[in-house]
Amino acid sequence: MLSVYVDLALGLTVSFLLLSLLVSGLNEAVVRLLSIRSKFLWAYLRDTMDGSDAQGRSWLPANPGEVFAALPFTRDPRPQHSDQPSPAQPGELPEREDKAEDAMVKLLYQRVQEIDHPKSGRTSIANIPPGRFAVALMELAASEPDGVEGFLGKLRSMGSPLYGHLKGVWETAQRDLDRFRQGVETWFDGEMQRLSMLYKRYVKWVVAVLGLLVTLVFTMDGLEYAKTLLRDNALRASVTAVAGAGPGAYEELKARCGGDDPVRCVTETLSQPALVTMVDHALVSVSFPAEGDPVVRWNGGAWWDRITTPSHWPGFLLTYVALLFGAPFWWDVLRRVTGLRSRR
Repeated sequence: MLSVYVDLALGLTVSFLLLSLLVSGLNEAVVRLLSIRSKFLWAYLRDTMDGSDAQGRSWLPANPGEVFAALPFTRDPRPQHSDQPSPAQPGELPEREDKAEDAMVKLLYQRVQEIDHPKSGRTSIANIPPGRFAVALMELAASEPDGVEGFLGKLRSMGSPLYGHLKGVWETAQRDLDRFRQGVETWFDGEMQRLSMLYKRYVKWVVAVLGLLVTLVFTMDGLEYAKTLLRDNALRASVTAVAGAGPGAYEELKARCGGDDPVRCVTETLSQPALVTMVDHALVSVSFPAEGDPVVRWNGGAWWDRITTPSHWPGFLLTYVALLFGAPFWWDVLRRVTGLRSRR
């Protein structure tokens, strides 16, 4: 009896794991296609180093919907790509109140453009190591006649939000250059961790939408799938009983198959696992006949009937909630159920 529940747990875990991997793959494809990570980083850098745009709007939206709507399509904060190495001398900051809209971002990109490769004419840099960022700022400070003090003065005259952060680091370092560099590196590392947490919080909304789409496209009814697994286990138990029992067990198996030939019934059931049966209800399904090429079938009518049937909605909800846990969770559950050990 215990093996029946173990099989049920394995079947549900594997199905939720595969669907979660599909959701993760779709999310990664969207992120890479739209360069979300790179745009997210440079939007933060523009807000931190140069401030808001000419219209007074923040580059990094506070609304998750705007991050994946306005940021990828209407406002690209990334600098133009350059295939040249970093210049020997960094450019100069604007004088007094003559503030260029993206002066600091351009200067920073000049110091890190050697690790870049083009993507649609824009930079593809999605991660700047804290050490490299600190060195870039030290190079910019070294280009000023008064060193860090002059650099901070230029930032203040430009109205750069970076002035307040660096001023605090400079005072904490007691005007020691080496300690200032380490302080900038520590500060930027903390900012990148905070930015990563913010990014993950935004991505959860995308995963939630993709999970809903996958559930509805495949019409994966978790409750119905569990019932199918139990029914297949019961059929296998009947087949095993026939092998060690008399004609009475054979008649019982024949009755279970609806009076048809048990051999054909058992063959069709065991050759088509429960997961494949559930995928057959998707909007588009693929079948592999015994002979010939695979057949792609449009299930628009049957799919709509399942979507509009209220009895399936609890199972859809179960599947959707399961997908929100993510593939790492279901992989860990699978390891625990099967006894697999992770190799680090």
